[in-house]
Amino acid sequence: MVIAVATSLCINVKVSAEQLNFATSNNGDSVTFNYQWTDSKQVVHSVSFELPRETIKQNPTLQPNYKPKIAQRYVMVALLKESQKLNPKEAKVSLKRQQDGIDIKVTSPSEEKAAEVLENLQTVQQTAFNTYLDEHYYTRFSTIFNQRAVKPDHLRYINESVKPMVPVSQAFYEKLAPQSNSRDYFALLLSWIQSIPYNAMEDRVASNGSGFVPPIGLLLQNSGDCDSKAVLASSMVRAFLPTTNMIIVFLPNHALLGVALTPMVDDETIEFEGKKYVLYDPTGPAQIPFGQVSESTKQFIDTGRFQIELVK
Repeated sequence: MVIAVATSLCINVKVSAEQLNFATSNNGDSVTFNYQWTDSKQVVHSVSFELPRETIKQNPTLQPNYKPKIAQRYVMVALLKESQKLNPKEAKVSLKRQQDGIDIKVTSPSEEKAAEVLENLQTVQQTAFNTYLDEHYYTRFSTIFNQRAVKPDHLRYINESVKPMVPVSQAFYEKLAPQSNSRDYFALLLSWIQSIPYNAMEDRVASNGSGFVPPIGLLLQNSGDCDSKAVLASSMVRAFLPTTNMIIVFLPNHALLGVALTPMVDDETIEFEGKKYVLYDPTGPAQIPFGQVSESTKQFIDTGRFQIELVK
């Protein structure tokens, strides 16, 4: 079985966001982050927030590279350990590494025993592979072309980052004027994330996942690709709207987000499992307003070339 690795390439064109200043400072048990940027109307904004050092220490800041050979070795060790439990008089096992996996052959005087052992080893094989993916924050993924792949576990990163991102989300909430609504929050949040320097990445099924950066890692290095920014935005929005339905929309070479708010007339929306979601794109540097997407993104969505994951 060939397993590709998923990451993404993000392209946008419009008025560019500009980050005017980024700085961090150490304050004993915490780190302070300071930002200054301009929005699409050239209004200058600034925000500061603190993250406890313990929070930074306890959460991943880098995405381990997916290395098929190491994953295969991990699975092989599990299979060898299981095979050693067998009585050689009852069944013998042959394990051979192949480019696309591990070939398992079982010989036994009893066909029933051979089938039983083979089924058990295949279960061990899948369990070991799943464990390896879980330990390295990866998950299985099928592209719109039905190509089986492996990608960073975006949903897990979002869920595990909600609590750490509460101080960040709160800092933006406190910047809003009285009587502001959810759209005002999204407008401010998007202008900030879009201004964070953007790192381009390779095609989603051609990379080892090394370009993805978890939320805290993105804040520390002050840069990220579209997948990384989408996960950061989702974790912050989930902290702000804990019960509102949210989705990640994967295009072949891009990722954007959707939230189940009441759409306005000009909003770009998408329906998923009976709910309508307002789309928004935190990638940058293009300053694309909440509820709008680029023309290239719209073409992919209009032609059905996308996949959706529900943020729980």
